[in-house]
Amino acid sequence: MSSSDLATHKGHCHCKAVQWEILAPRKLSIDECNCSICDLHGFQHIIVPKSRFTLVSGKDNLTTYTFNTHIAQHYFCKTCGIESFYIPRSNPDGYSINFRCLERDNVDEFEIVPFDGKDWEKNAGKLSHLSKE
Repeated sequence: MSSSDLATHKGHCHCKAVQWEILAPRKLSIDECNCSICDLHGFQHIIVPKSRFTLVSGKDNLTTYTFNTHIAQHYFCKTCGIESFYIPRSNPDGYSINFRCLERDNVDEFEIVPFDGKDWEKNAGKLSHLSKE
């Protein structure tokens, strides 16, 4: 995918203390995971390479949560508690953006794709390409 195929998408937490931008297609494929943490809070994933993510504001307003292997870095806004992005265990070279926190101005179309995170070890490799340039 060339950079001309990408659009700048903006997003934020609920209180807007944490704001970010990503470069991603206008037509998005959203992974909806059923693992223990994603299922609990309804995280819908857009995974991008680290080079296509920019934290615009709120670095000092983030707190981190890890569990199990401690590879995934879940970032929550200290003010409103929303996790709008994180570094996923499946893609430590990228960021997973919560589609629910994305402004839809530059989204032409999207598709929700179920991902079986309950059987994470078996399925995680299906996501590895998403954080590659």
